[in-house]
Formats: sequence, structure tokens, C-alpha cells
Amino acid sequence: MMNNEIIISPENTLFDALSQMDKIDRKLLLVLKDQKFISLISIGDIQRSILKKIPLNTPVSQVFRHNILVANSTDDKELILTKMKEERIEFMPIIDSESNLIDVLFWEDYFENNKMSSEIKLSLPVVIMAGGEGTRLRPLTNIIPKPLIPIDDKTIIEDIMDRFIDVGCNSFIFSVNYKAEKIKDYFDKIPNKNYSIDYIQEDKPLGTAGSLYLLKNNISTTFFVSNCDILVDVNLEDLLNYHRENKNIITVVSVLKNYSIPYGTIETSKNGQLVSLNEKPNIVYQINSGLYILEPEIFKYLPENKFMHITDLILLLKEKGFNIGVFPVSEGSWIDMGNWDEYLNIIKKRHF
Repeated sequence: MMNNEIIISPENTLFDALSQMDKIDRKLLLVLKDQKFISLISIGDIQRSILKKIPLNTPVSQVFRHNILVANSTDDKELILTKMKEERIEFMPIIDSESNLIDVLFWEDYFENNKMSSEIKLSLPVVIMAGGEGTRLRPLTNIIPKPLIPIDDKTIIEDIMDRFIDVGCNSFIFSVNYKAEKIKDYFDKIPNKNYSIDYIQEDKPLGTAGSLYLLKNNISTTFFVSNCDILVDVNLEDLLNYHRENKNIITVVSVLKNYSIPYGTIETSKNGQLVSLNEKPNIVYQINSGLYILEPEIFKYLPENKFMHITDLILLLKEKGFNIGVFPVSEGSWIDMGNWDEYLNIIKKRHF
């Protein structure tokens, strides 16, 4: 099955590759030149490039890997599919001896449920901040707490949980306040759960960092923290490896948010002399996704029973000399379900 949407030229930029991945909802692209197969470029390749401060206008050819797994046109198809399953490969290019692309086998065409389930077992606790009032989703949240708003046959918070459960994180802690009893009642009635849930109750709004103080004596290992209204499509194993390799006390998952300027921009020097003129440039910022990895050492720096944003904690720890990591994901890998536009958009995507 050939699909030109997954093909990119080596002259295209990393920004082009990111945009193309978001558009077609893929994490991998084929790199072809003059109809010849050259390599693959993955979201992981781009993330590693960004972490190395390689600009997004860099050509794909400068960062793709040369040692990659592909299939030969003479290989047995069943063996190819076995290798795909073992390595959890999104799609497998099949090439001949002259590097011509013969075919592409896609995971969803051959494996049940179309889901690339992970065999990774991270086994870390996950804290989900579920205490907010969900004011952006009123009037619905006047009746239903935001974490329980439905998406298909599940709720927002269950959709978030599934991504962690898939990598062996089965221990959850919900920080609750607004309509807490409705949330507890909902999960109490779910039979045969393959996860555990504990609750911390805020008597008053404490902010993300402030409410974490309530866990001071309950967590002694690395742990995840997630807002209850965001979905982040990120390789959690890669994220954890980055966090540990860099000895970060906190790692923030950032989103590469793109803004297109519809005009030519001008940069000048002293006395208004022209330095550069850029026609309709794209400007990319990294914004906070609402997903984090933290070390238990952070508990030493949390105020007792006082309001504190997690961003204030991050700045405090940075000032004290701790490593704060930032792990990027593409704009299309992040959904803020806490507002009507994005919530209705994800419902539309899943039904049409």
C-alpha cells in the first residue's frame, strides 16, 4: 500500500517534517530522493535535534539516521510482519536492491485493534490534578466535574490514564476538590479495574505544586504529574530516559506552538539599517503542556497548606541550581480538552 503523504524530501526542513506528521497523524516519514529510498525520519529524531538546539529550518538530510530497519523485496512477508510486531514499527518500507520503494506495510492493516500496545513497564506513580472547577467548559461542568466529561465510551480522565496504563503505570493519585464525591463514586462503581486510585483532598485550592505537598509522605520515587484536561501523545519511555540521563529534578513536556506571520518581517540595526527581511516567517514557541516528571526531592521545597503554581516551583528549583528539563512534542501531539473548541474537535475526529 503506497501513500505519498508519508514521503518527504531530504531537502525539506525539520519544521516541514513536524507539520507533515501532525497533518497525517503519523510519527514516522519516508525520506525519498529522485524516487529512491534514502532513510526514515521519526518524531524521536526531531526531538533529539531540538534538544541539541538544531534549528527547525535545518534540512531533514542533516539529522536522519543511516542505520535503520527496512525490509527487502525478497523477504518473506510473514517474517516482515513478525519483525514489525516485535519492534512495534508504525510502518515498514520494502525496497529492492536498487533502493526503489516497492511497498509499505502499515501496522493498522495487519494487527488487531489497530493499537501498538507497549510492552514497556515503567511502573511509576501518576498524579492527576483533578480538583479544578472547569470554568472554560461551563455550563456542563456546573453538573459534571471536568474529569468525568465523556469522550466516546470513557471519560477525559480515563483517556489520560490509558496512556500511562499502556506503559505499566497502574498506580494513580487524584488530587480532588470540586465535586470530589462524584469522581470517587464514578470510579468506585467500575468493576475489575487493572489499576489503583488513591485520593488527596484539597480543603481549598492549592495550585498544582501546593497540592503536591499533601503527598509528601506517600511518594518516594520518580513520578508523573498531569493536568486532567490535556492529552499528550508522547513516548513516555523516551521522556523518562531523557529525564534520568540529564539528572533533572523536574522535566516539563513542552509543545512546539507555531505562529505564522502573514507579513514580511524586517530586522534592523543601529540607525535603522536593514539587517534581514523575512517573507511571512513561522515563529515557533515552546509552551507548557501540563505534563511533567518529578523527583521526590521536590517535596523539600513545597510550602505547607499554601497555594503554589508548579511554574513557581520550577523557577525556585532553577534558582537553587537544579536541572530543569524541557522535552518537546509537536503541536499536533497535544490536545487541551479544557475548552469547548478543542473538546468538540476531538469528538468530531473520533466519530467522522
